[in-house]
Amino acid sequence: MSVVVKICGLSTCDTLEAAVAAGADMVGFVFFPASPRHVGLDVAADLGKQVAGRAAKVALTVDASDALIRDVVEILRPDLLQLHGHESPERVRALKQMFGLPVMKAIPVATAADLAVLPAYAAADRILFDARPPKDATRPGGLGTPFDWELLRDLDLALPFMVSGGIHADNVAEALRVTRAGGVDVSSGVEHAPGAKDPDMIRSFIRAARASEELMT
Repeated sequence: MSVVVKICGLSTCDTLEAAVAAGADMVGFVFFPASPRHVGLDVAADLGKQVAGRAAKVALTVDASDALIRDVVEILRPDLLQLHGHESPERVRALKQMFGLPVMKAIPVATAADLAVLPAYAAADRILFDARPPKDATRPGGLGTPFDWELLRDLDLALPFMVSGGIHADNVAEALRVTRAGGVDVSSGVEHAPGAKDPDMIRSFIRAARASEELMT
């Protein structure tokens, strides 16, 4: 089984190059000022050019306005929009129609009840399961903490899905074994400090994810 590997929150040329050269399928850029991984449009333009078709470009936004997403699309020319906020199913459909791009919707997970929203998001092209943030968090996502992957065991979902949240090189094989996800998305798991990606950690993560493919066949 081929696993889609996404390295998210890239913000420098050297870490982007490490991800692409190591074989990442997707590279993600965060457009959310509250995040330590946020990139401005000028930086995004340069990074987007550096990708040069070697990986799919993903633009991550959080409850963003049409105007911001339009600017991001014009500058980055992403292959996929990642919606990581409280975007409704109607918002997903509207953005797909507005920009003509596939959409990946992040779904925060803490308990089985969180999966009840999945039928409503059938218009999405891909689902990303991430850990539900702590109640006092100022940013979405698990902030480096995994959720209970057993919640996704034997999940019957027509859409392709990925897992994120607290995944790193040492546990990515287990995450994939349990969830049978079609892809993994890592950000803090390849950082030596918040927002500071580590090229060696990126390469180690991708190697570990690729090695796990053999265990899933």
